[in-house]
Amino acid sequence: MQRLGHIITDRGSKYAVSGCEAKSRSDVDAALKQLKRDKAYAKATHNTWAVILSDGGPLKSDDGESGAGMTIIRMLDREGVSDQLVVVTRWYGGKHLGGDRFRHVQACVRTYLEQMDLV
Repeated sequence: MQRLGHIITDRGSKYAVSGCEAKSRSDVDAALKQLKRDKAYAKATHNTWAVILSDGGPLKSDDGESGAGMTIIRMLDREGVSDQLVVVTRWYGGKHLGGDRFRHVQACVRTYLEQMDLV
């Protein structure tokens, strides 16, 4: 699991992005388990993730951040990226962000895709 760490801070909320290659649901489960071994990630408010499996289609979890998983899927689909799990982690800072939270998810995914040379 490649962790790019802290990407964005807004009104107390902090966002990080992580990811790795995943070719099956069991790969996804193993990667999420590995990520959550780190106490900071295990205690995060949301670990939203998505992957488009080349032989199984899209999988996602909003983890309480309604709509965020679909945002990641759309970005992966637009770039033609498959078999790459992307996890956007948010530590809630006490203030609602409204639509800004989707912009932050997009910025995290974009950063990950650029850093991994997937775009």
